[in-house]
Amino acid sequence: MRLLESFRAFEPDELSFVEGFKVGELSVQAGSSIFLEGHNSPHLYTVLDGWTMRYKTLENGKRQVLNFPLRGDLLGLQNVLFDTMLHSVEALTEVRLCVFQREGIWKLFEKHAGLAYDLTWMAAREESILAETLAAVGQMPARERLAFAIIHLFDRARRAGMTKGKTMLTPLTQEHLADAMGLSLVHANKTLQKLKATGWVAWKGQEITLLDERKLLELSGYERPSNNRRPFI
Repeated sequence: MRLLESFRAFEPDELSFVEGFKVGELSVQAGSSIFLEGHNSPHLYTVLDGWTMRYKTLENGKRQVLNFPLRGDLLGLQNVLFDTMLHSVEALTEVRLCVFQREGIWKLFEKHAGLAYDLTWMAAREESILAETLAAVGQMPARERLAFAIIHLFDRARRAGMTKGKTMLTPLTQEHLADAMGLSLVHANKTLQKLKATGWVAWKGQEITLLDERKLLELSGYERPSNNRRPFI
């Protein structure tokens, strides 16, 4: 991950601290829970490889997908600041995690202002992702919502080194996108067929290919972040 141009470099003292902060690595099988809403954990994690899903389960049993954390994203910061998790995180593929003891986060804030800023940046980024998604769900027609979801995820995956050319290999299903963008599965399926009919995007099996990225950007109104280098822990 440190070789990818999209991630900022550590200062030598920061790298030394993070190496000591890390207590190990964990492999999680697809379909397993990493965090459960209402529970707590002594750990927090950085995603090293794989796809995960952050979601809330409503009282009526329905699921609202909040976002899809990818390589470099931090899981469990909420668990450090609150008594319990307010959402769940599930592995959508086999996932490799970097494991940290959550008590060590306070030493990070005390000793490393740069890393503390990075954590604040990542928390603000999560808020911005939720805000953009909420705006799309609340104000966009269905076709624009799905275009937004696809181009947003593709852009994040590309920055994390998880795409090949114009193609992204992903475990996401139409149900995942429907639950993320406030659509019924039937409506999502019909809308996706219309979007594919434009010739701008292809979705076959687990491969999503952007055939005309410019058109998708125009349709969705998605704006790429201006900062090309992002932090991770």
